[in-house]
Amino acid sequence: MEHLELFLKSIFIDNMVFSVFLGMCSYLAVSKKVSTAVGLGAAVIFVLAITVPLNWLLDQYLLQPGALAWLGDDYADYDLSFLSFIMFIATIATMVQLVEIVVEKFSPSLYNSLGIFLPLIAVNCAILGGSLFMQSREIPTLGLATVYGIGSGIGWFLAILAIAAIREKIRYSNVPPALRGLGITFIITGLMAIGFMSFGGMLTGGEEETTKEENTANVDESKENLEVKEVLANNIKVNE
Repeated sequence: MEHLELFLKSIFIDNMVFSVFLGMCSYLAVSKKVSTAVGLGAAVIFVLAITVPLNWLLDQYLLQPGALAWLGDDYADYDLSFLSFIMFIATIATMVQLVEIVVEKFSPSLYNSLGIFLPLIAVNCAILGGSLFMQSREIPTLGLATVYGIGSGIGWFLAILAIAAIREKIRYSNVPPALRGLGITFIITGLMAIGFMSFGGMLTGGEEETTKEENTANVDESKENLEVKEVLANNIKVNE
């Protein structure tokens, strides 16, 4: 359940685009056609799915204070956390280069349509944000880090796919001249973000049930205490 909850939360509630507005450059520039949006979204899913767990391993066994204890007691006091940005970006750049080679080899048309935005995934703040959020939220296991990376990628994929489908349709709509282009795109993005906010209560049912159970238990305890006090009061009156 913990893995499923984190997966759904990273897709809908903590969506990279609609929650923290990361990766907006590629989101706006490559969302004019569904075909290119699908290609870039798939590349983002792959990069996040690989880089988040890899950076989790780097953080756990190299960068955190005391992470080098596995090398011996002499290294237990080392703190390499100041290298986090450099190491994370190096890992991301390596994976993006791999994606670029694969896309150019197997889909030249997609490679040409994505243009400069495919190598720019390396500096996409959504990709780096995934690793930094993983680090700041202190995700405890490699499995959860992998789930978080895949979920974050799918969330970004759904966002760019949805806006691309809408932008293809509104070409034939009577949009006011002042709002054509990025203006109406920003408005639609804001409305979609409000819609995704409605998913915020989808994982709070367990907490509400727990609170109700605790309140019921407290009421029962209060009733028992009142009954005990009444019995004691009656006993005192009888003795008198």
